[in-house]
Amino acid sequence: MKYIGKLLGVILLCVNVVVALLLLVSAYSAYIHPQTHPIASCAGLFFPVFLVLNLLFLVFWLLVCRRYALLPVLVLVACWGGICRYCPMNWWGEEAPENAVKILSYNTRAFGLKASHTKEKSNEVIAYLQECDADIICLQEYIWGKRLKKKDIDYALRKYPYRHYLPLGGGLNGLGCYSRYPILSATPIKCESRRNGSVIYQIKVDKDTLWVANNHLESTKILESDVEIYQDMIDAPDSKKLSAGLGRLLSKLGKANAIRSQQAFSFSEKLKSFQGKPLVLCGDFNDTSFSYTYRLLAKDMKDAFVEAGNGLGITYEQNRLYFRIDHILLSKDLKVYECVVDDAAKGSDHYPIWCTLSF
Repeated sequence: MKYIGKLLGVILLCVNVVVALLLLVSAYSAYIHPQTHPIASCAGLFFPVFLVLNLLFLVFWLLVCRRYALLPVLVLVACWGGICRYCPMNWWGEEAPENAVKILSYNTRAFGLKASHTKEKSNEVIAYLQECDADIICLQEYIWGKRLKKKDIDYALRKYPYRHYLPLGGGLNGLGCYSRYPILSATPIKCESRRNGSVIYQIKVDKDTLWVANNHLESTKILESDVEIYQDMIDAPDSKKLSAGLGRLLSKLGKANAIRSQQAFSFSEKLKSFQGKPLVLCGDFNDTSFSYTYRLLAKDMKDAFVEAGNGLGITYEQNRLYFRIDHILLSKDLKVYECVVDDAAKGSDHYPIWCTLSF
């Protein structure tokens, strides 16, 4: 019996080593180039899974064999930066001054799939925007239809006198901006994608000039049929389903990562001309903070949610998928006071993210 216990301990220690290595790979997966290793670049998506498993091993070894607890402790220390990025805790934030600017980024999902906005029944996305009290609003998937006209959106948001709209993909997608401050210029950034893109606004904020980049990068290419496979894997997992399902999903995610990485590289090159200027980079990146895309765009920037947010900050929560893929990045000469993912907002498959900042 004694030898069986030792053997079991060795097996569990080996499993812990594998889990620890996978946590390290996922934590530093932003350095894996998606065009070279597309599937491996998806490792960051599994960071929370490996983090929880490692924490469970830590508790287990503390109860059973304390000397083995050193392994998960060392791995957690090595991944501490990733942990703080995944779940920041900023409980004692500084109060924003009166002249702070509130910026909101929101993927509207075509304003709740182009739902109408009338006196009898409000469009949930538009109603939220009317009440959000933001100074600058950046919208992705800005699309209207028969039941919802652009004039309806503009009228509902008439308290924002300055606005800009950039169509993408022949009206299949679009980027919008509503501002209380004058938009001096809006420069589209060419993107090797029909339905995705970026635009940089030059906005006059009192005596200062703020540059705001609004982005929608390549989607994950996940279809309803893929979601069904994923849900089937969760509900009734077996080796065949897991092997076939994961292979298909990772292949699609890897291809999308490769496309986004190229878009991010082109955009990051454009951003070099804005060095030394107050810059906000926001939008739907369709990628987490453990991705190559995020690392490229966040270089020499700071993440508003990491600096001033709390908790997981999930911005996409559909079909049992939970990720923070909408971000607000700031140049280092801007100070952020608060950053919130508003999970009370309804109508879209994304939650809006907003922050208050000052020069």
